Amino acid sequence: MATIRGSSDRSVLVLTSLSSGPKHGYALIKDIESFAGVTLGPGSLYGAIAKLEQAGLVEPLAGEGRRKPYRITAQGSADLRAQLEQSQLISEVGLGRLAGAPG
Repeated sequence: MATIRGSSDRSVLVLTSLSSGPKHGYALIKDIESFAGVTLGPGSLYGAIAKLEQAGLVEPLAGEGRRKPYRITAQGSADLRAQLEQSQLISEVGLGRLAGAPG
C-alpha cells in the first residue's frame, strides 16, 4: 500500500471506480459522482490518473476514438484493498469512540 501513501482521496476514488472495470475519463467522473457524491473536474481526474499510472497502479488501454480507457493493475487492486482496510479500521475505532463519548 505504500504506493498510494496517504495520497489524495481522488486516487482512492479513481481506483475504486476502476475496480469494477475499465473506464474512460467521462465514465470515471460519472461513476465517482454516483457512488461518492463527488464531482471531479477533468484537471483533478487526469492529474490523479497520471500519478496512479506513474506509480503502476493503473494502465491505459487501446483508445476508443478520442476516449482513452484505463484499468486498475494487480498492484493497484492490492494497494486499494490495503488502503480501504486501513480506512475501515480507522472508521470503526472512531465510530466506537464517538458512541462512548459523553453526550
